[in-house]
Amino acid sequence: MACPTCVGDRVAWEHRAVDEGGSRQDGERLRGALVVVLAVTSGATDALGFLALGNAFTSVMTGNMVLFGVATAHGQGSQMLLTAVAIGAFVTGAATGARLAGTAATGDSVWPRPVTLALAVELAILSAVSVAWWGFAAEPPPGAYLPMLAAAAAALGVQSSAIQRFGVPGLSTTYLTGTLTTVVARLAHGHGVRAVRHSVLVLLGLVVGAAATATVLATAPLLAPVLLLGSVGSVLGVVLLRRELMHGPGAAATDER
Repeated sequence: MACPTCVGDRVAWEHRAVDEGGSRQDGERLRGALVVVLAVTSGATDALGFLALGNAFTSVMTGNMVLFGVATAHGQGSQMLLTAVAIGAFVTGAATGARLAGTAATGDSVWPRPVTLALAVELAILSAVSVAWWGFAAEPPPGAYLPMLAAAAAALGVQSSAIQRFGVPGLSTTYLTGTLTTVVARLAHGHGVRAVRHSVLVLLGLVVGAAATATVLATAPLLAPVLLLGSVGSVLGVVLLRRELMHGPGAAATDER
């Protein structure tokens, strides 16, 4: 006779595996789409930082390291400080995101609840940046660059670590040079386009986010934060709505890894 505890554990694991009541395949497809949306966030935030907050990035830390080196060679103290603070803020955000999201574990659902918590923190930080942007009427003075850029970089650091909780090798929404390398390598080794489709969509999401924000900055700068808030907010909205539809009002009390 099967052990009731063992059966209960197996049922609980299977419940997590189907992720909020749907098939795991459906959950993974939805997760893939939401990750692309978060890549849009990365591109949009990087464009805002580079074009409007002192020519530094919020997620491309290798780019900031290069900019720091160039600024050092030219004795540009303010640019050195800006890029160094952006790097430090990203690291702090990544550490915070790692603590919030935790690490991938056997039996995780497709979208673990701590990832949602981390993204909610990211949204709160980006909301603060947006309030400052609107407070300055879309023209922040140079003195505001440092705190606004630092906050945006911290938000992207949180997002970067949150994605790590999924435990999917190579999956990222921020450090995408590796994603590009993987796409090229797989195609060079004879893998079909299907094998790299999601990675290509993530890369395109980054480009679309950057292009959209650059366009808005040139035409309607007050709306620049909308894409940042809308992309992260829509991801959270979809996740919470799906959980509500699958589990009902009591879902928030459900213990989910």
